[in-house]
Amino acid sequence: MRASTKNRFPRWALFAALASASVGAIAPASADEGMWLFNALPKQQLKSKHQFEPTQAWLDHVMLSSVRFNTGGSASFVSSNGLVLTNHHVASDTLFKLSTAEKNYNENGFLATKLEDEIPATDLELNQLISIEDVTDRVNASVKDSMTPADASKARQATMAQIEKESLDKTGLRSDIVTLYGGGRYHLYRYKKYTDVRLVWAPEASSAFFGGDADNFEYPRYCLDVTLFRVYENGKPAKIDHYLKMDPNGAKEGDLVFVSGNPGRTRRILTSDAVEFQRDQAMPRTMNNLRRKEVLLQQYGLAGPEQLRRSRDDLFGIQNSRKAYTGMLAGIQDPSFVASKKKEEQEIFSRLSANPKWAPLAKAWDTIRDVQAKRKETLSQSASLRTQLYGFAERIVLMAAEDRKPSAERLREFRDSARASLEQQIFSDVPVYDDLERIQLADELSRMIDDRGGNDPLVLAALAGKSPKDRAAEIIANTTLKTAEGRKALSKQGFDAISKSNDPLVQLVRAMEPEYRKLREIADSLDEQERQAYAKITEAKFALGGDSVYPDATFTLRLSYGVVSGYESNGPVPAYTTLGGSFEHEKTHLAKDPWVLPASWHAAKDRLKGDVPFNFVCTADIIGGNSGSPVVSRDGAMVGIIFDGNIESLTSDFYYSDRQGRAVAVHIAGVLEAMRSIYNAGFLADQMGK
Repeated sequence: MRASTKNRFPRWALFAALASASVGAIAPASADEGMWLFNALPKQQLKSKHQFEPTQAWLDHVMLSSVRFNTGGSASFVSSNGLVLTNHHVASDTLFKLSTAEKNYNENGFLATKLEDEIPATDLELNQLISIEDVTDRVNASVKDSMTPADASKARQATMAQIEKESLDKTGLRSDIVTLYGGGRYHLYRYKKYTDVRLVWAPEASSAFFGGDADNFEYPRYCLDVTLFRVYENGKPAKIDHYLKMDPNGAKEGDLVFVSGNPGRTRRILTSDAVEFQRDQAMPRTMNNLRRKEVLLQQYGLAGPEQLRRSRDDLFGIQNSRKAYTGMLAGIQDPSFVASKKKEEQEIFSRLSANPKWAPLAKAWDTIRDVQAKRKETLSQSASLRTQLYGFAERIVLMAAEDRKPSAERLREFRDSARASLEQQIFSDVPVYDDLERIQLADELSRMIDDRGGNDPLVLAALAGKSPKDRAAEIIANTTLKTAEGRKALSKQGFDAISKSNDPLVQLVRAMEPEYRKLREIADSLDEQERQAYAKITEAKFALGGDSVYPDATFTLRLSYGVVSGYESNGPVPAYTTLGGSFEHEKTHLAKDPWVLPASWHAAKDRLKGDVPFNFVCTADIIGGNSGSPVVSRDGAMVGIIFDGNIESLTSDFYYSDRQGRAVAVHIAGVLEAMRSIYNAGFLADQMGK
């Protein structure tokens, strides 16, 4: 279930992704490759290969029916009265926060039979993309050739913050400038926000994640990985103009289908030098951190059923990321991949050198190589600790300091246009578990010793003469930031009071802050150098390949397309599974955990239509963040919901292949049948599409 980019994953874990072979490609994208901007679709390619040319009305309807989860996933409106359909594993962050030891909605499921039973989510924000505007010229005009990278970064960020604030003031819509093509283009995305979001229905985790980690990234699959929410406005179900109709028959083999979602991050534009840095330094370090965190949470969960419940969401995210990174790293460790990329770059250089106007663009590749060498120097020098409470404290301390500056001069996440979303994240009432926070903070302090050494001044300041275990216990026992009220109270005190606070967690953040800001400035400067270099690389690719070059994913709305199709892997793999096949899959594995269907399935077995399609695969190009994306037909009707990729797709963070790589979806016919025959939720199924 790697198709989500949930913010409950470690902040140091990059988006697990499916990606494209055309990182440096100058020719048009091949096969069904590409995560395309809604305002730059390859219409001619669609028309010539699939005999389909979407109208503007079709595109607008699909765009406005699509939804983004701020927790890291996608969804869609599926009724006029505010129903939103996404994956169970996208919803699990909310399900865990709403659950208690007595009411475990993630494990046992939930159904609201009337509106007043629908449960408000505490910190969930859903975004509906309303418009896209190209602001590249204005953003680039703020950067002068004479500026240092650090000054250029500050100037660019200031202009972006100003544009966003102007847009927010003018439209009232969330306004985010998105960097595309590594810095070659800048687009302003405007979103309508929904913050009154309520849980309506969720199946049991054993149904949504049937087969567990063992089946994750595998196919065939038998997962009901879906959940329903409803958005409200002014205390009533929102009236939605654009929502997806249901095609009760769903997709058929050979059908052209479209995926409208928010892919998180790809690295397709990376040069061969940047790929080698990922292969040799960045990704192995991430893998080590994931393994460390996985073992920590597994040990914590062994303490008892309540500890297992508390840790399960984070553990799932870490295991998901670890498995995805294993596949991605294996892909770029194949020497033939980097060799092919170097050959591709030599072909680009040859074509650029033939034109005096384009020849200087080749220097951008040298800049990227130099930046990778500088990144190695600071790779292990983080000055931030990865726990829930530390994250709250860090944002409050930084926000107080940044608020003393004009919005345009602040760190990007603290600009005025992002304030409402930031405060919702910090001040929402979410569960905090002391014992879990203690072990995670102690482990983070130990990791910092591993990275910096026990005599490092920052380490000595953080530990204050105590062991990581004792220091973590002291901090968690005495901090006031475990409740939303405590965080709000601290924030209201302002900069001076926060600077003098006796709260040990605040004091820890304050001790780390100078180093954090120093490393942040270095990173921003390197990012700016890469932005300018990749802008030139983009210019070169546009010059050589026209507008057939699509941008890397940025957790913004994209449209992918492909064909429903099985594949060959030690024999033929079918395009579909069926509801009845779930029971056979359970039997094959002797009904041993994690291949145990819920009791609700067995109770409904005789009335369930076993031949109804359940999961299916298609060649659409997706990555992390696409979880919950609607799969729609030529007619713009919903035929499925993306929830994963198969094992053969894991190398595609850096290259796309449709030979065996597939996107995995829940078939809408299976969803509707399960709702009616298993979950007594036919009244909700009847609302969907109406």
